[in-house]
Amino acid sequence: MKQLLILRHAKSSWDDPALDDFDRPLAPRGLKTAPLMGRELARRGWLPDFALVSPALRARDTWRLVAQELSGHTPAQFAEELYEAAAGTILARVRQAKATNLLVIGHNPGLQQFVLRLAGAGSDESVFKKTEAKFPTAALARFTLDGDWADLSFGSARLTHCLRPKDLA
Repeated sequence: MKQLLILRHAKSSWDDPALDDFDRPLAPRGLKTAPLMGRELARRGWLPDFALVSPALRARDTWRLVAQELSGHTPAQFAEELYEAAAGTILARVRQAKATNLLVIGHNPGLQQFVLRLAGAGSDESVFKKTEAKFPTAALARFTLDGDWADLSFGSARLTHCLRPKDLA
């Protein structure tokens, strides 16, 4: 069985309006919630063996803070196509994965749409509704699936959890 973890980047700062969107850093709240989510991944034993991360600064910083809370070294790839990607682009990238436990860090609205479209038979309905209502910064969706990544399609994975930082505080 494979595990797919989908993490929206932590809260970013809008303090410098001159900064390009790609270069926005994490806000103080994001600096707190990213490690919180990393600790929760470790506590639950949901340890990725590979991470695909948007190259935007806020996503890279989220990954850095999450990774510091995980045991061992988890390799990561900063994938250009994940920056503000649509659901179909995220699916195409995940289909190329070689890991058993994959973490993807990216952006809304594409990430939330990906989560909602990927959820299929066996998904927890209350988790689906929670995710549908809101997928805020630093939210984490967890899927389990059988088979190969290459065969992944919308509606083919089981959505089991949606965690938000406020759920853990």
